[in-house]
Amino acid sequence: MMPLTEFGVDRQRRIRAVFTDIDDTLTTDGRLTAEAYAAMAALESAGIPVVPITGRPAGWCDLIARLWPVLGVVGENGAFYFHYQRSRKRMVRFFQDAEAERAAHRRQLNEIAQRILEEVPGAALSADQAYRETDLAIDFAEDVPALPDADIDRIVELFQQAGATAKVSSIHVNGWFGVYDKLSMTRRFAADWLQVDLARQRDEFVFVGDSPNDAPMFGFFPNAVGVANVRAFAARLQTPPAFVTAAPGGAGFAEVATALVAARASGS
Repeated sequence: MMPLTEFGVDRQRRIRAVFTDIDDTLTTDGRLTAEAYAAMAALESAGIPVVPITGRPAGWCDLIARLWPVLGVVGENGAFYFHYQRSRKRMVRFFQDAEAERAAHRRQLNEIAQRILEEVPGAALSADQAYRETDLAIDFAEDVPALPDADIDRIVELFQQAGATAKVSSIHVNGWFGVYDKLSMTRRFAADWLQVDLARQRDEFVFVGDSPNDAPMFGFFPNAVGVANVRAFAARLQTPPAFVTAAPGGAGFAEVATALVAARASGS
């Protein structure tokens, strides 16, 4: 991982939008700081849209799409995107799976949750589980004392034994049924609302993240950036980002925003 200073100005000028994780990427110690929020607003003002790509639930994503300075949001690790059409006061909600299929999957996930909580002492349902449409989030570090890696691995194993996909973030293990992930829904959002084929134009976009469930995004985007705390997951990262910021969390995201806004201004 190269320092962000190696991300050349000429390459930065070509960036059309920023995709970003939320937890421990935009947030710092569990809070969205004024600095990080202002960084999103600065990017929007510079003509560089921001799209959060998160494991957080549908309930949160509705608020984010409506109230944050963002073009839209991909939620629950790629299960859907929301895009708020401000001029029409209309929320566009696109789900990968139909409601009947999601309902069947929720019943299966409820059974998995019971087994995980029985077999992994200290694990808990995430506080935001009630607002989720498609996945199960098991808390191992957000509102509970941090669990050891062996317990995190056991949670992943229990999901996989049941035939579910499982991804580890900085605070949760998220599990779901369905053929999608953060990258597949990001590509769909980009086609629908940015009118681009990311497979052909991926070098015109930045992804900012911090944890193992961001690895597919790190691997896909040549200009992927990890905030400094990504180094804590180096052993779990299948694919690291190309660049890393000096600061962690929201301050690291602000570093990226400052560089991109400055590059855009220098080319005008």
